Amino acid sequence: MRIGLTGGIGSGKSTVARWWQSRGVTVVDTDALAHELCGRQGQALPAIAERFGADFVHPEHGLERARMRAHVLAHPQARQQLEALLHPMIQTLAQARAAAAPGWVLFDVPLLVESKHWRTQVDRILVVDCAPETQIERVIRRPGWTREQALAVLALQATRPQRRQAADAWVDNSADDLQSLHRALEMLALHWGFSATL
Repeated sequence: MRIGLTGGIGSGKSTVARWWQSRGVTVVDTDALAHELCGRQGQALPAIAERFGADFVHPEHGLERARMRAHVLAHPQARQQLEALLHPMIQTLAQARAAAAPGWVLFDVPLLVESKHWRTQVDRILVVDCAPETQIERVIRRPGWTREQALAVLALQATRPQRRQAADAWVDNSADDLQSLHRALEMLALHWGFSATL
């Protein structure tokens, strides 16, 4: 079984992914793959420097994330260009990691609903949902994020109704109540026929 996990920024996808991972499911985190590709000596750095300029790549730590985030939020065309460059690389890495995994695989894909590619690569789509204000509060707790940046990212992502419509199942993570979230995930896993491999 291949599960596609998605949800808006700050919805709690990582928390849900950790729950599945703790039960023996292989988690392929596409954000982590993007960090790998854009980190120090990452495969994507030469193409990023060529497309956007050398000032977007630091020789010691790779992609200048804050600079790139500000750039793509201010220039929608730049965002499309960055995604066109990174997404095929991420998809190739993700499929290779999944192919090497035994049993169930969960792909953590923030833009799954927005992507035509990912919908065809998974058997089920699981959405982590929460109120937009909760998302914003969580995001601005992260280093280097402002409320304006969080709002700008939310505006670029699929809406809650769009995600729910695409979902085979969704879980509400608005309350920061791990026990309730874990109970909902346990019921869903049973419904989908999952038995832990641990």
